[in-house]
Amino acid sequence: MAARQEVTAWRPRVAGITEVFHARFTEYAYPMHVHDAWTLLIVDAGAVRYDLDRHEHGTPHDAVSLLPPHVPHNGSPATPGGFRKRVVYLDGSLLGDELIGPAVDTPDLRDPVLRLRVGKLHSALALAGDELEAESRLTLVAERLRGHLRRRTEAPHRFRDPVVARELRELLDARVVEGVSLEEAAGLLGAHPAHLVRAFSGAYGIAPHQYLMSRRVGRARRLLLDGVPPGEVAPVTGFYDQAHLTRHFKRLVGVTPGRYRSRVR
Repeated sequence: MAARQEVTAWRPRVAGITEVFHARFTEYAYPMHVHDAWTLLIVDAGAVRYDLDRHEHGTPHDAVSLLPPHVPHNGSPATPGGFRKRVVYLDGSLLGDELIGPAVDTPDLRDPVLRLRVGKLHSALALAGDELEAESRLTLVAERLRGHLRRRTEAPHRFRDPVVARELRELLDARVVEGVSLEEAAGLLGAHPAHLVRAFSGAYGIAPHQYLMSRRVGRARRLLLDGVPPGEVAPVTGFYDQAHLTRHFKRLVGVTPGRYRSRVR
């Protein structure tokens, strides 16, 4: 098999993430190197072997690997067909230096919930206009990572905070079009981002980003009923572009905005 390399990289508009990196390598081997950010890695096909702090590790398909900053590591294919991976590089605002030691000890985490959440984070990061969803997913991923690194074994604490949930809903209602980042909402409401997501989801049975998109689609439906073309609806209802509107509209309504408008009586 000929050597094959496929790489995609970008910097999303999401606080805490310095880079997203998707790659497929069949033969390429990384030499020893370091990053100044945390490397959050999942492997979708094949496997990777790597050395970290003079110990050999691997990346099982169902695991999440977290490599700490400033610690040398390498990487090479562990299967004949190479590997396909997705990586997000996280800055120190999400995981502090005090967690580097535990990450060196146990970089590979077998946690199906975490694996699923990281995958959904990548899906959100790939879609322009879905930054709030990506922020929401990122804060839950970071919270679970911190739990692993601090060796918590108890079940996550379930709490209710109807006051902060209502305040966040009112903020989202007031900012349907322009939107609000999770970081800004946390500052305005004086609560941790993870607390905001959990409180809101616990109170209303829906994540903040899902609520916001529902409100935007609701506004879009009203405008389409008034005969406004989909291309004009997108920017005035808070969507990044018409494709962004179409994606979420079809998900919630079952048809595209154009088809919906064509059926309007």
